[in-house]
Amino acid sequence: MSNRIILNETSYHGAGAIQNIADEVKSRGFKKALVCSDPDLIKFGVTKKVIDVLDKENFAYEIFSDIKPNPTIQNVQNGVAAFKKANADYIIAIGGGSSIDTAKAIGIIINNPEFEDVRSLEGVAPTKKPSVPIIAVPTTAGTAAEVTINYVITDVEKKRKFVCVDRHDIPVVAIVDPDMMSTMPAGLTAATGMDALTHAIEGYITKGAWELTDMFHLKAIELIAKHLRGAVANEREGREGMALAQYVAGMGFSNVGLGIVHSMAHALGAVYDTPHGVANAILLPTVMEFNADATGDKYKYIAIAMGVKNVESMTQEQYRKVAVDAVKKLSSDVGIPADLKSIAKEEDIPFLAESALNDACTPGNPKDVTLEDIIALYKSLM
Repeated sequence: MSNRIILNETSYHGAGAIQNIADEVKSRGFKKALVCSDPDLIKFGVTKKVIDVLDKENFAYEIFSDIKPNPTIQNVQNGVAAFKKANADYIIAIGGGSSIDTAKAIGIIINNPEFEDVRSLEGVAPTKKPSVPIIAVPTTAGTAAEVTINYVITDVEKKRKFVCVDRHDIPVVAIVDPDMMSTMPAGLTAATGMDALTHAIEGYITKGAWELTDMFHLKAIELIAKHLRGAVANEREGREGMALAQYVAGMGFSNVGLGIVHSMAHALGAVYDTPHGVANAILLPTVMEFNADATGDKYKYIAIAMGVKNVESMTQEQYRKVAVDAVKKLSSDVGIPADLKSIAKEEDIPFLAESALNDACTPGNPKDVTLEDIIALYKSLM
């Protein structure tokens, strides 16, 4: 058996990294961009930081902003039409997972028109051609959409999210600039940071994990435990640490998959429009407890990466508990709710559980799950 790693052709990291967009556009011979960014980022001047780079070089572009926080099939279809109308030849995606996921779907459909029915992209789609080139500029430190081969689209009609996994969708260039993340409010910083932690922990314990991805995930856990609180307080060191941490987590999980924290969070997002990072953060400790007996000694290393002391002298039961407790403490410290009482409705649990069971992330969970297991997990948080 062999293992596969897919990463961006090029990535830039650090304050001021957006200035490298100009050289990338020139060296690749791009002519006109469709700039995908959500309305709030445009309103608050975040998108303008990249637009200023384009304007300075007189690069041609048009802006597409019909993007919701949980992007929909309609958003993608409208984006495809906008790309064609603009006669663009590449995309610059500015934002969190919503903007970058929308851009991925647009880029894939443009070059693989046989998949114009967006639902046909669910799962591992057998596309034949790479997406139109995407330069991804994340503005949140969490989703790592700029380095993954995954994207998530909401089917409003069926009240479900579906995961698309396609090696052809990865952006050719990632620009990971902490200055682009500096205006994130504390709540969004916390939610996206816990999303990154969920990526790192689920990626570390997933069935597909192996030595190289374990290295990425443990480093990401360590960086998040060290920097998330500071990032929420809008400290520069915290912002820079989280920008790197979420990218490193993405390098791993994109190549090995996730688990039922994400499956269950996708269901909550589809039904209640719950912010993805918040849903992940609430679910993560409870699902960690459920999965513990299928993880060998990995919780020992999670606990160490989270900064817990004297782990080497603990029993397996003890280090599994302290690993979960450390995650709970971090989540609480950054203001994440502890349960789903204000989010989910008891009568919706059967539908939520069915959606989660059929989610593309579920097979990667370290422990096989039944519908009854997922129902019980939801109920335990009510």
